[in-house]
Amino acid sequence: MNKLRMICGCLLLGLVFACSVRADEISDMKKQIADMQTRLDQMESQQKKVVAEEVNKAVEKKSMVPDNMKWAENMKISGDLRYRYEGIDSQSKGKWTDSINRNRLRARIGLYDKINDEVDVGFRLATGSSSDPVSTNQTEQDAFSKKSIWLDQAYFDWHPKDITGFDFIGGKMPQPFYRVGNNQLIWDDDLNPEGLAVKYELPISDALKAYINGGGFWVGHPDTVTAQDTSLWGVQGYLKNVFEDKSYVLGGMSYYTYGNIKEQNDITKLWKGSSSFFGNTSVAGDYKYGYDIVEGFAEYGTKIADYPVAVFGSYAHNTGAPSDKSNGWLIGTTFNKAKDPGSWQIGYDYRDLDSDAVVGQFSDSDFDNGGTNARGHRFNFTYQLAKNFQAGLTYFLDENKTTDDKYRRLQADLLFKF
Repeated sequence: MNKLRMICGCLLLGLVFACSVRADEISDMKKQIADMQTRLDQMESQQKKVVAEEVNKAVEKKSMVPDNMKWAENMKISGDLRYRYEGIDSQSKGKWTDSINRNRLRARIGLYDKINDEVDVGFRLATGSSSDPVSTNQTEQDAFSKKSIWLDQAYFDWHPKDITGFDFIGGKMPQPFYRVGNNQLIWDDDLNPEGLAVKYELPISDALKAYINGGGFWVGHPDTVTAQDTSLWGVQGYLKNVFEDKSYVLGGMSYYTYGNIKEQNDITKLWKGSSSFFGNTSVAGDYKYGYDIVEGFAEYGTKIADYPVAVFGSYAHNTGAPSDKSNGWLIGTTFNKAKDPGSWQIGYDYRDLDSDAVVGQFSDSDFDNGGTNARGHRFNFTYQLAKNFQAGLTYFLDENKTTDDKYRRLQADLLFKF
């Protein structure tokens, strides 16, 4: 019995000892795990520090640009390439002349940069001819000859911080005057005037804004010593109200006056070498009338079944010409917007332009082969084939107001933008 008690006591003592050893092992293991977790946390923290240092070095390296060269970081380049087929049929004294069929290229590339917080500059090169300020097309001809590239734009835009909405622009600039529906009754799309201009946008309320544009431009020097320089001065004001449903209405007036143009040589002679008045009335190689043009315009935009729609109109009157030669007007509309791949847009306008309502050289160069003294229709369709890739069709159906000779022009375009 004593032996049995002794054996049981030994077993119990051994079990207690074993449990004590097991508890110590578990405690050691927990300590080891805690140490490992601490080391892992330290390693992770060190790794994050190394990564942050590398990123900072990269940023520092990127910003190691001299202060006088930091303007280059804001530089933007954009341009486009257009391939066009064009077919033209026209009448002369009631008889149809031989049709013109040609393929044409237009290439433009621009560089635009933010010099500082208040000044931007822009430069653009384009194909075309130095003798034509309203076209950048180059016809594919002359046995694969090289095509000319010209300075199309070169301007600065100063917008001081202290005058919100104000821009002072100088050089050979994009058209500074607003044109409802981008119409070309007075100004061709490709015309880039040269001189100085101001633009001012003034909020009147959350919905209503006022816009004022103005400028003075140097048309050219005459070809005789006794004649004076021809100039162009313009001012424009309009209001635009945007409603809660994003529809809008705008209306305004413009006034353009040409200095030293009446009884002066044709301004086109300055670069063409021969007179071509583009429908304007002339006497002995000089303009017969002055050009002081008053324009009224309006535009309304809304949505119909989620399709954007705009209707617009413009009326021009030259106070320097007789009443039967002094008026021009245009009405038009656009439906939908070619933006995303698969989207499309259609447009239409009709215009009636007396011979001396505007200066013919600067109005739409495609309408009735360029110039004034004509009336007619323009139809347009654009389809967005892919991102930055459009196809378009434009058709002109016009007639001369004096002879009733017909003019038809079809343009098929492929346009690539970048």
